[in-house]
Amino acid sequence: MPYGISVWFTFLMRGFMSDLPFELIESAKMDGANEYRVFFFIVVPNVKPALATIGLFYAFAYWNDWWLPMLFINRSNLAPLQYLLYRTLNNLDFVLRNISMVANMSRVEIPGEATRMAAAVLAAAPMMIVFPFFQRFFVKGITMGSVKG
Repeated sequence: MPYGISVWFTFLMRGFMSDLPFELIESAKMDGANEYRVFFFIVVPNVKPALATIGLFYAFAYWNDWWLPMLFINRSNLAPLQYLLYRTLNNLDFVLRNISMVANMSRVEIPGEATRMAAAVLAAAPMMIVFPFFQRFFVKGITMGSVKG
């Protein structure tokens, strides 16, 4: 619910729908289609690129979110990957800053930068795999819904 409605997505959909030719809706009504039929069989198939774009943006927002799970999730088995990576990196920073206080650890080298880079790849890889499948919708949805001068 926290990311339920975005004003930017509303403007994107409005811009995309305003580019639809009114003749499509008018001809469907002349053929006897009611409002629901026009919406579900004429409008929705024509705005699929915009819906896919908004869906992709929401997927990115929820995938990259660690703040809301930190606030609301109490059980560690329900924590998403991003929050677990955030906790891991915070614990690693704590250990690296306080390594001199730990006995017999002054000779051990902990891979701090390598761990950060591995976490970045782990966090980005699933979205990098999904994005090419939605890229054609993404580009079309952004360009068609943009403000024209």
